[in-house]
Amino acid sequence: METERAGIQSVEVGFALLEALTHARGPLMLKDLAAAAGMSAAKAHRYLVSFQRLQLVVQDSRSSRYDLGPAALKLGLASLSRIDAVRLARERVPQIMEQLGHTVALAVWGNRGPTIVHWEESPMAVTANLRLGDVMPLLSSATGRCFGAWLPRAKTEALIAEELDRAKTQRHAGLPGSTAEVEALYDEVRRHGCARVADTLLPGIHAFCAPVFDSNGHLVMGITTLGSSATFDSEWEGAIHAPLRAAAERLSGELGWRDPLPQDRAPARDSAD
Repeated sequence: METERAGIQSVEVGFALLEALTHARGPLMLKDLAAAAGMSAAKAHRYLVSFQRLQLVVQDSRSSRYDLGPAALKLGLASLSRIDAVRLARERVPQIMEQLGHTVALAVWGNRGPTIVHWEESPMAVTANLRLGDVMPLLSSATGRCFGAWLPRAKTEALIAEELDRAKTQRHAGLPGSTAEVEALYDEVRRHGCARVADTLLPGIHAFCAPVFDSNGHLVMGITTLGSSATFDSEWEGAIHAPLRAAAERLSGELGWRDPLPQDRAPARDSAD
């Protein structure tokens, strides 16, 4: 029993090589891979021979560089396929809410737009008249602005046009009135890595929504927090924005997204992915 608890040290040592390849931007020479794993080249080579037999690692015959092999890819894909983004996020909502001190909600893209799928109220909750299943507007809500900023235009263009038409008869300060103003609004969202509203959807309510990406960089969810303007810090990089964005980025990392947040990348107009 004691041996089982101790584990097999050689497996743990060898894993350092796989981890080094995971974080590398490309294939590595033996000496560089060994250095990244904190071991000698001779020791690393012995592990790599076994990893090659298992197809966890491959070596290019021309450059002699090592990279992750097909077996490593299969393991990664199997792990990603078993991750339920909403389940994973729901497990983290209590901690996020405790850190922020305000109500937290999760939203995914439904057939009519951004849809609230989880809602957890903080002790400081204010009356917001929102329910599970509610679909959020793309221009006047933080949740909608988050999805509008990062989803492909093929998914959002018709809904944005409808909201702009309604806005012509219901002008509201802070809301865009033209396609150019919509694009400027979404540019700001991407620049800050988060969407923000103040008194636009609900009077006296401020909110942020941060994006969560999957391993392919596709938006899969928005994490929204909201509260009364009297107690809610709505400043960029403030007590709400910074930790919410960090929490969303951590969740994106757990879902396989490794690159920096695509802040300045506008979504494609001709893609439906």
